[in-house]
Amino acid sequence: MLDIRFPTALQMVLCVAQAEREGKRSTSKILAMGLEANPSFVRKMMVPLTRDGIIVSTLGRTGTIRLGRPAEEITLCDIYVSVLEDKPLMACRPEVPARCLVSANTCWFFKELAREAEQASLDVLAKRTVADALTEIYERARSNPAASREEQKAREEAES
Repeated sequence: MLDIRFPTALQMVLCVAQAEREGKRSTSKILAMGLEANPSFVRKMMVPLTRDGIIVSTLGRTGTIRLGRPAEEITLCDIYVSVLEDKPLMACRPEVPARCLVSANTCWFFKELAREAEQASLDVLAKRTVADALTEIYERARSNPAASREEQKAREEAES
């Protein structure tokens, strides 16, 4: 089963960063509409992000969600590690009996392969910040104005 916590958390953080950049308010309801999810799911996803200082949430009628530090200081790796915690990128098979050369060595081989792949992923994510990602999204939106209008319409509906 695919784990969608990272892409979900990334979308949430990017939406909060966009709202901040545009001087708009973020709430779990607004984020939930963008994710097509329940606001309680959004609040559950916010727990590790809040714990790790990536976002800050204030409660009440005028409550809002904002970044916990500048977008330039939040790496995509920070978000990944926050929501995935210690869950590996690739799960190993349970130990199998050593019946041949392959079965006797596949477990350690795969563990090493998975460790290398995980580190490579973390290295890529550590090089990019929320600010970088948002800049890329804005640039793409400028080259595809129809998609930008749809996004703006959805956000306005969520705020009303």
